[in-house]
Amino acid sequence: MNTTMPSNTTKEVVHDLSPYLMEYTDGTIERFVVTHNVPPSPEDPTTGVASKDIMVSSPEVKARLFLPIPKLTDSNQKLPVLVYYHGGGFIVESPYSLLFHRYMNSLAAEAKALIISVEYRLAPEYLLPIAYEDSWTALQWVASHVIANASIEKDEWVTKHGDFGKLYIGGDSAGGNVAHNIVLRAGVEPLPGDVKILGSFLSCPYFWGSKPVGSQSKENLKGFAYKVWMCIYPPASGGIDNPMINPFTEDAPSLSGLACSRLLVCLAEKDAFTPRGILYVETLKKTGWNGEVQLVVVDGEDHCFYLPNPNTEKAKDLIKLLASFIS
Repeated sequence: MNTTMPSNTTKEVVHDLSPYLMEYTDGTIERFVVTHNVPPSPEDPTTGVASKDIMVSSPEVKARLFLPIPKLTDSNQKLPVLVYYHGGGFIVESPYSLLFHRYMNSLAAEAKALIISVEYRLAPEYLLPIAYEDSWTALQWVASHVIANASIEKDEWVTKHGDFGKLYIGGDSAGGNVAHNIVLRAGVEPLPGDVKILGSFLSCPYFWGSKPVGSQSKENLKGFAYKVWMCIYPPASGGIDNPMINPFTEDAPSLSGLACSRLLVCLAEKDAFTPRGILYVETLKKTGWNGEVQLVVVDGEDHCFYLPNPNTEKAKDLIKLLASFIS
């Protein structure tokens, strides 16, 4: 990973993603934010959830697993399985960070679900579509546990406690973008063992484009969300209107191809991404998609409000909503 501090004062900034990072003309990347990581735990004192780190595909793809252990210690009880993709604009954060570790502990406990929180490689050191490929690899690995002679190193928690009739995927912000693209891909490329995705949730999903939606103006379309995409996927055809970031372009796959039967879209009233999240649901309903969709917009809140402030009533309500969707 190239994180060399710039020493030549004459080189120019190619991408200014302050306060997170800058990328320079010579390829060096200066990161300003250091993610505060926490170790896994045999039992979280607040939630009673156990966690551990595993290698999915050495050395590229890793994950942190979360298992609610009360009443499970000596049983073979099967639990819903959630493959989760964290947010952070594809440039920061991790399953190991305090924000997402705490979030997954709470969700695993409330939903009584086994969660596989995926560590995909970050841009701009690893440009898209690498994060999408890592995320797909992780989902394939999880599904492969149903195959008796699969050529993977199986995990005991997944084998013993995973109910593959209740497989969910989900994510927040960039992770919501990943979840959308992964569910579309699963409609074209069957998962190992012909495992099906029962449901997906998208929280404050990162979608953007060149045309205003709702109350947006053309001026605010070239802000941070635009700059991030142009940094993390510079060769993307169509630029900010590439179907991976803009599901509403003419050449984007139809949302009728979403390979799940249940979808939950959670948005925040003050979030700049919310108009596109609403359009996503409206567009889906017009495609003839044969599934059940639920849209929730939380009043008075901004982008991923529940992550930094998990103890507010609205944050707790959102966790309960996600948990009921999964369980």
